[in-house]
Amino acid sequence: MRRFVLALALLSVPLSSGAFAQQQQRGTAEEQKACTRDVQRHCRSVIDQGDFTILACLQQNRSKISAACDQVLKTHGQ
Repeated sequence: MRRFVLALALLSVPLSSGAFAQQQQRGTAEEQKACTRDVQRHCRSVIDQGDFTILACLQQNRSKISAACDQVLKTHGQ
């Protein structure tokens, strides 16, 4: 679960941002809630492989994830 929260932290920061942006607040509770089920359902097998792997998994399963999680990804430029 901790890795999932870290993955969502990535969603709150554009990948091209500098160190200052990386210190910004993690994804909101609503954003985390929007993707929790999708990560558990579609990305469980990669949960221990790092944040970028989880994010890539969500992107690869985009057609299967919930509309709410898809919107979180879109909001953060993913």
